[in-house]
Amino acid sequence: MTELVKHLTLPITGMTCANCEATVERNINKLDGVNSVVVNLSSERASVEFNPDKIKLSDVVNRIEKAGYGIAVGEAEILIKRIADDSDAKRLEVTISNMEGIIEAHISYATEKAKIKYIPTVISQSEIRKKIRSVGFDPVELGSDTDDAEGKARELELKKQKTLLIIGLIFTLPLFIISMSKDLHILDSLHQDGLLNWVMFILATPVQFYVGWQYYVGAYKSLRNGSANMDVLISMGSSVAYIYSIFVLIGMIPGHLYFETSAVIITLIRVGKYLEAKAKGRTSGAIKKLMGLRPKEARIERDGKEVNVSVDEVKVGDFVFVRPGEKIPVDGVVISGKSSVDESMLTGESIPVEKSAGDPVIGATMNRQGMIKFEATKVGKETALAQIIKLVEEAQGSKAPIQAIVDKVSSIFVPAVIALALITFLVWYFFIPLPIGSDTTIFTRALINMVAVLVIACPCAMGLATPTAVMVGTGRAAEMGILFRSSEALETAGKVEVMVFDKTGTITKGQPEVTDIVSFNKTEYSEKEILEIAASAEKGSEHPLGEAIWAKATRNGIQLREPDSFKSISGMGVEADMSGKTIRVGNIRLMDASNINTSQVAGLVQDFQLEAKTPMLVAVNDKLVGCIAVADAIKDNSKTAIESIKNLGLKTIMITGDNQKTANAIGDQVGINSVKAEVLPEGKSIEIKNLQSTGKIVAMVGDGVNDAPALAQADVGIAIGTGTDVAMAAAPVTIIRGDLEGVQQAIILSRRTLKSIKQNLFWAFFYNILLIPAAAMGLLNPMLAAGAMAFSSIFVVSNSLRLRKITL
Repeated sequence: MTELVKHLTLPITGMTCANCEATVERNINKLDGVNSVVVNLSSERASVEFNPDKIKLSDVVNRIEKAGYGIAVGEAEILIKRIADDSDAKRLEVTISNMEGIIEAHISYATEKAKIKYIPTVISQSEIRKKIRSVGFDPVELGSDTDDAEGKARELELKKQKTLLIIGLIFTLPLFIISMSKDLHILDSLHQDGLLNWVMFILATPVQFYVGWQYYVGAYKSLRNGSANMDVLISMGSSVAYIYSIFVLIGMIPGHLYFETSAVIITLIRVGKYLEAKAKGRTSGAIKKLMGLRPKEARIERDGKEVNVSVDEVKVGDFVFVRPGEKIPVDGVVISGKSSVDESMLTGESIPVEKSAGDPVIGATMNRQGMIKFEATKVGKETALAQIIKLVEEAQGSKAPIQAIVDKVSSIFVPAVIALALITFLVWYFFIPLPIGSDTTIFTRALINMVAVLVIACPCAMGLATPTAVMVGTGRAAEMGILFRSSEALETAGKVEVMVFDKTGTITKGQPEVTDIVSFNKTEYSEKEILEIAASAEKGSEHPLGEAIWAKATRNGIQLREPDSFKSISGMGVEADMSGKTIRVGNIRLMDASNINTSQVAGLVQDFQLEAKTPMLVAVNDKLVGCIAVADAIKDNSKTAIESIKNLGLKTIMITGDNQKTANAIGDQVGINSVKAEVLPEGKSIEIKNLQSTGKIVAMVGDGVNDAPALAQADVGIAIGTGTDVAMAAAPVTIIRGDLEGVQQAIILSRRTLKSIKQNLFWAFFYNILLIPAAAMGLLNPMLAAGAMAFSSIFVVSNSLRLRKITL
């Protein structure tokens, strides 16, 4: 029996560094029934895969809260009509409370209002309203219904952090000025009588225990969970300076006051975390931009009339009307009207696409000209836009392989820093004498150097190095019509050495057309009869070449016969029985396998192949009677795209089931390095495996359907998808628009993202490797150390944000 698997994404609050990330992962993994957990510090989300038969969402949420972290919660206020009495209100409250993702629900019969707290990554307000409607009540939206409820929750948290920062600055600036006045011998009389010392204590205390209280709470929770995070370092470092200063203040020990040091440490780190949070908010800008594209209303046909409804109320099968200048609300198929549609939000291609009856349209794209009427085929979470957002969020929440290095270092980083800080204190206290004339004590000097080591260490920069670059890189890719399904795909794509292409539908348009019809005996069969025989035999075929023959006959008005039997032979052609005759349509291999002599047509076949045409021989009762040549036109930009890919240093190979000469002709036209022809579908994955056995990193580019085994075998599978089919692509990378330019862009984006990750990791490790020893050697005071720590995280996030400006 197959185990049930459920996947949910949860927005986490309270994480400050890579150790927090590891703590949340470890605690969730303790639950029986959890299959996998990936926590991303940059996006502040946890992707959890679990067995719903063993645990519930509430168990996961409780575990996260027990570990000392929170869940970003959205709040909805909904006016509900048709509540008859208090029992109705209670019944509805229970119904809503039982929905997955609902944290709390209160419904008042008196006010007819529902106040609901929910997890926005699990359930949306529109789903809540649909549920209310389904049980017989009428919900009315109050305020704005936003899919970015998570963003609002985080915005409130950011405002709270800003308030704390301002309070910190209000108390710390005068404290710092008073401290400096003592060093500069200003206000000496006030310093000598000890009055300003007490003022400094009064100013430092609210900073320590109000502005810095979060660090104490975070440190306690971290230590309770058997780990140590950034909060431990900050609370230890600032507390040592603060408590030491109290002992000096009350005269228990001689020395200098360091109240300003403890306050400046906390306030500077608050400044850094606030700026870091603002910068991190911009890393998810692409997702917010995509979410903002979704129209709010749709004009549909109800009871023979056009009515405006919320886009959430559109159902599959509804007829939707879109006027020029309006956004298409959901996915569908045009029934009537003609227009051009701007699909750049989906494909990155600015040229509008012509639409008429039978053409697909995609939700959130812009109707430029003409009114169209279409039938809704996908709504809500099934639309292409919703699927794209989901794919990008999953990619942003995944971990790149390079992140494993950081995870290993982070697990021992804070304990190692604490140990080094203690060693620093002992060495300076017991082994290094004070210089002659020093105005400090051995204990004070050792203590201050220990504090500097504690606050200079920055696990945050290491934790943010990879996920911020991945978030920005995948978001920028989505804006350009390139979808990476995971961080691993994003990382691996930049390392590709060999690029393998399918031919049909990838390099070529995939819509071959009949170019020549040849009858070997016109007195027996005319060209029209050859076309009729072949098209009738191909009537049941789904192969593009067979469809081209069928389409040619249909356009010419030829009446086709129904085969008595039909058999498709993979990689060769088809066989059919009609009117007591056996008809074969296919390549030379099919005829040879059927023991039909093809020597007399070898020259003709070769001529067609040299012209990049595929000859389809037609045989009746084991006798060749004609040949139909079919050509698949090369896509307009295939040649330039392949040339660009070669310029990136990649070797290009085309693998096709077509014959060698036709394949060579296509390969020569587009500049492919190497061509492998007459390869059956199942043989493509073997060819990929052979290339990998030479130690090369191989990418496969195909249409995502017939090439599925090869796409799966490759180190990076790149599917050329279009429109609403994008969500169905099984490859780790999908180029939404159907051309090869996106392949080159995907490689460049991957390389640039990987470069940013390496720069971030170099800075994070270099910073810690260089400055922690410098602090241990007494070369940095704690305040400079705190400033450097704050700057390190800001640098890493800002460097990742540069990926937003990539233009290709």
